[in-house]
Amino acid sequence: MGQLIKLENYISRYQNDVYHYPGHFIRLKQENWKSLLDLWQQRQEELKLESTIEEKSSSSIFKRLNDLLKKDQTSEIDYEQDSIPETEEQLKRFFLDSIFKFQLNWASTTLTQMSFLDHNYHHDLRLKYFMQRFPDTYLFMYRPVFKLKNAAVDADIIMITPIDVQVINVVEMSSDHTIIAGDDRSWFSEHNRVKAKFLSPMLSLKRTDKIIRSIFDFYGIEMPIKKVVLSRTNQIKFDLEPFQTQYIDRDQHESWLMRQRQLSSPLKHQQLKVAEVLLKHSDTVSVYRPEWDRNEGKE
Repeated sequence: MGQLIKLENYISRYQNDVYHYPGHFIRLKQENWKSLLDLWQQRQEELKLESTIEEKSSSSIFKRLNDLLKKDQTSEIDYEQDSIPETEEQLKRFFLDSIFKFQLNWASTTLTQMSFLDHNYHHDLRLKYFMQRFPDTYLFMYRPVFKLKNAAVDADIIMITPIDVQVINVVEMSSDHTIIAGDDRSWFSEHNRVKAKFLSPMLSLKRTDKIIRSIFDFYGIEMPIKKVVLSRTNQIKFDLEPFQTQYIDRDQHESWLMRQRQLSSPLKHQQLKVAEVLLKHSDTVSVYRPEWDRNEGKE
C-alpha cells in the first residue's frame, strides 16, 4: 500500500515525524494483517467443525481482533464487517479498505490537531488506487497545497519513491475517447472524429515540477524528477514525449504499474529527506481537537 503523507492542506501525522511514521506504518500493517489472517484461518477451521452457527458468530472474528488490537493503543484500526469473508482474496480486500480508512485518519489528524476531512475522500476511487496498488515504500502527496511567498499554490499528485519523484496528472475520460497530446496549453479529446479542446495537463505538471525543483535547490537535494500523464481509460496519441515526461495510457498502464510494484527497495534516507522538505513547505489548515480544547480550558 502507498502511504498518504499529505492530503490537500490537511494536517498530517507525517509532518510531526516523517522519519518515524513511514516505518511505523509498514510494521503496523504487517502485524495487523498477520493477526487478521491468523484469526480468520482459525475461524475457518472452527466453522468446519460446527454443525450449527450462532448468528453472532459471523462477526465474532472482528470483535476478537478489535479487542486484541485495542491492547496496542497505537493501532487505531477498526474492523467493521457483518459477515466473514469467504476467501483469502476477499479478506485482503476487506483489510485494504480498513487500512484505507486508517490512512485518511493519519492524513487529517495528529494527537492534538485535526483538519475537517471531506468525506468524499472515503469513496475517492482514484485515491484508493494510489493507496492500494503501490508498494508500502511509496509516499504520496495527494493534491497538496504549497505555501510559497505567502501564496498558496495547488499541485499535482506527487509520488516519492525510493529512487525518484514522480509528478502525476491523471487525465481520464469515457473509454471511447482518444486523447491527443498537444502543446503546453491545449490538448484534445477525440470521439467519432470530433475533437474537443481541453487544458493541457503539462501546464500544472510543469508548475509542480518547478516548485519541487526550487525546494530541492534551496536544500541542496538531488533526486530525479519525472512528469507523468496517466490515463488508465484512454489511449494517448502523441508524436514525441517532452523531456523527463512519460505518457502512460491504458495500453501501457499495467506494465508501468507492474514496474512500480516490482521495485524491491526499503525506505531510503534521501527519500525521507525529500518528504520532509516538501512537507515543510506545504500549507496546513487545522484546529485543536475538541478534547484538547477542553483540557486547555481547565488549566
